[in-house]
Amino acid sequence: MAKVELKQPIVDEISAQVKDAASVVVVDARGLTVAEDTQLRKQLREAGVTYKVYKNTLMKRAFEGTDFAALDEVLEGPSAIAVSKDDATAPARIIAKFAKTANKLEIKAGVVEGTFYDAQGMTAVAAVPGREELLSKLLGSLQSPITNFARVLNQIAEQGGASTEAPAEEAPAADAE
Repeated sequence: MAKVELKQPIVDEISAQVKDAASVVVVDARGLTVAEDTQLRKQLREAGVTYKVYKNTLMKRAFEGTDFAALDEVLEGPSAIAVSKDDATAPARIIAKFAKTANKLEIKAGVVEGTFYDAQGMTAVAAVPGREELLSKLLGSLQSPITNFARVLNQIAEQGGASTEAPAEEAPAADAE
């Protein structure tokens, strides 16, 4: 078998991973200890993110003709990719958080929902909260006015519906003659 035929299954594997991906983040993980790498992989796996090291030439070949072809320029030196099909910001968020404790970990670039971002752009993407957190904030902001209105109605009901001023009594009418 030729070398190209041996590498084709790997290219197909990468293509299948990125086919319906919401985001792909390219990472330089040189210098991480085994324990750090294991911890990073565990966190990514728990979030439903696939993380794997591939040869750059195989990734370039798999990315051809896709939105991820923009990543070709950063595929130099050892590279790993983190791929998420569901949460577009999850890989960047987890890797950026992990990089705060593991100084050797570096985000090279990424593609999020079809848009290429360099390392600084990926840092900004990492600052975006996750889907669940955004939904809970939205629900909280929608629920707040309703809760305040219910509180006001409850206070009125507790006061017996009476206003704070006592109604003025009418003076008895004098006999007119």
